[in-house]
Amino acid sequence: MATAQAGRREWIGLAVLVLPCLLISMDVSVLFFALPFISADLAPTGVQQLWIMDSYSFALAGLLITMGALGDRIGRRKLLLIGAAAFGVASVVAAYSGTPELLIITRGLLGIAGSTLMPSTLSLIRTMFQNDGQRKTAIAVWTGGLTLGATIGPIVGGFLLDHFWWGSAFLINVPAMALLLILGPILLPEYRAAKPGRFDFSGALLSLVAVLAVIYGIKQIAVDGFQPLPVAAVVIGLVLAAVFVHRQRTGASPLFDVALFRVRAFGGAVTVNVVAMFCFVGSTFFTTQYMQLVLGLRPFTAALWSLAAMPLIAIAMTVSSILAAKVRPAVLVTAGLVILTVSFAELTQLTPDSSIWLVLLGAGGVGAGVLVTTSLTSDLMLSAAPAEHAGAASAVSETGSELGGALGMAILGTIGAAIYRSDMADTTQSAPDTLGAAIATGDPTIIAAGRAAFTHGMTITATAAAVIAAVLALVAYRALRHLPAPAPAAEEPAVEAEPALA
Repeated sequence: MATAQAGRREWIGLAVLVLPCLLISMDVSVLFFALPFISADLAPTGVQQLWIMDSYSFALAGLLITMGALGDRIGRRKLLLIGAAAFGVASVVAAYSGTPELLIITRGLLGIAGSTLMPSTLSLIRTMFQNDGQRKTAIAVWTGGLTLGATIGPIVGGFLLDHFWWGSAFLINVPAMALLLILGPILLPEYRAAKPGRFDFSGALLSLVAVLAVIYGIKQIAVDGFQPLPVAAVVIGLVLAAVFVHRQRTGASPLFDVALFRVRAFGGAVTVNVVAMFCFVGSTFFTTQYMQLVLGLRPFTAALWSLAAMPLIAIAMTVSSILAAKVRPAVLVTAGLVILTVSFAELTQLTPDSSIWLVLLGAGGVGAGVLVTTSLTSDLMLSAAPAEHAGAASAVSETGSELGGALGMAILGTIGAAIYRSDMADTTQSAPDTLGAAIATGDPTIIAAGRAAFTHGMTITATAAAVIAAVLALVAYRALRHLPAPAPAAEEPAVEAEPALA
């Protein structure tokens, strides 16, 4: 059946939709480079430093499905504009935070605002681009915006941090959000479901508390071991998650159709996305600080050096795009995970005196493996879901990615921090909590010990990530091997229903 072709207005509107996505992805990478400056200025503890990073991702992951459902009811454009205004205000407050506690809170508020942006943009793209071919192109551009944000974030952040204070990394969000608020009502259509049903407030609360309880428990177990409180938090979170799933299966107006997980391609793709982002974000947390604090590079210099890894990523993505039209998805996804495994294995060889090319080669390989893998699995999730559930599938895809990234930051970051503290305790008395604090002492002995301890923690987490990626490659191939290679475009075959998992 013929569908309406999008015109100039829709394509300009797409540029407006890509803007918040670019900023959200850029915001994380900018903060990686700002973290040493925040540590020196606000003097957070090691746990507070992790929460400065984690609170944003936790709030974002916990609320994506809820905000997607809310947008269907009050209007997706309306929710997008409300989120843009809140994101701008929270960015200003974060920039002028004077204590670690205030920065943690404002980062959480940024996560809440960001959770309104991601599902709104992707669902509006489906509204604006009815033609299948145009919609695929639009989604590719949207995905490219996320990748571009992560790429230019270190450059922008490095420039700002070389010339201004760390709060400027947050203030760059303000003019972009103001532009979205001006152009959004002009270029973007409004959409709300005709008969959305009642909003499931209890389900929304269950999903949020379940995610936060599990992550908090895992984080504290990694720091303090199996103490009663964190173990109880994990158990409570898992119980609440089970209650949430039951409610979604039996409720009259669920936030999300959990039956999608019975589709093998969908469930397998979500699993790969979560674990791949777990490994990627957890390792990036270390590599960016390694270049600055261990190798001693200025933020902008480190950011420029990081561009050296981009050709490797571009080649991998180009080859993957060409092969995707001919090769079975299981083979390509597994290949991406093999690249990821080899790259993590290479990072395990780092020492405090390693050449910068060694870390760039490993980081570039990790980026290439993750982008190849997640671009393929995102397409699989959207293709596996029925058209009427594509919006929910997109929300789950983003939730999985954010949750995986948040868990990677919490678990791998905490493991690395625990190894750092253990090594420093064996080397010096009254050792600083973080490497940034150790460098601030100016004591050459403490600085050398801190750099060695940080590198040790980084290589241990890289080893763990390599093992996880290798196991995931086997799981992914098994889960996706039933999917055939793409048919020639001219055939346009009908999509057949897939069998449920046994």
